[in-house]
Amino acid sequence: MKMRKLALAAASIMLMSCADAQNATEAKIKKVLEPKLGEGVKIDSVRKTPYAGMYEIRVGNEIRYTDESGSYLIVGHVFDLKTSEDLTQARIDDLNKIKFDELPLELAIKTVKGNGKRVIAVFEDPNCGYCKRFRQQTLTQVDNVTVYTFMYNILSPDSFTKSTNIWCSSDRNKAWDEWMVKGKLAPAAPAGCSTPNDKVLALGQKLNINGTPAIFFADGSRVPGAIDARMLESKLSGIKQ
Repeated sequence: MKMRKLALAAASIMLMSCADAQNATEAKIKKVLEPKLGEGVKIDSVRKTPYAGMYEIRVGNEIRYTDESGSYLIVGHVFDLKTSEDLTQARIDDLNKIKFDELPLELAIKTVKGNGKRVIAVFEDPNCGYCKRFRQQTLTQVDNVTVYTFMYNILSPDSFTKSTNIWCSSDRNKAWDEWMVKGKLAPAAPAGCSTPNDKVLALGQKLNINGTPAIFFADGSRVPGAIDARMLESKLSGIKQ
């Protein structure tokens, strides 16, 4: 028993030593590489990958790679040729995941289609052509889904005006669809009507949403862009609601 305890203690010390050495290498890479990436660029994390001895460099949601000494910078995606998996994209998708249950859904327009059991949240700008395409060509073909629409005004000051008028309408769902699907403007908002525009803008920036539409699913994953009905249905079908 005593020998076993000594062996376990020695193993623990070795693991701690390896971890310390790894942390030191990652810190060294950050110190060497960060000044070379450009003024104001900060490396959020450095970690060793399980492939090719490369180290992952994360700046925001962007992934780059380097060697152990930080002498080289590799820009691009790494693929596993045995499985054809895009390892870089899988890592980016993981970084972009959110906790869906923590979204402030009270800031969104809620639309229920069919039984509404499947759930998505969509960030859209009222002046976004791709968002209108998503509404017109995708959501019209998908049933049994609840859609939370966050009006994310990033394209122009007029986007704020349109979102305000829609939010302050007597029927927000109808006003949104009238504009996005039929091109019919909502009436001017009454004086003193408050909107969640600023809160939604801050939320989108916190979630690193740089374009619309941005679609979030119940498992926390996101898909950027106006995907078609087949892709949306496939994604929804693969998620446990």
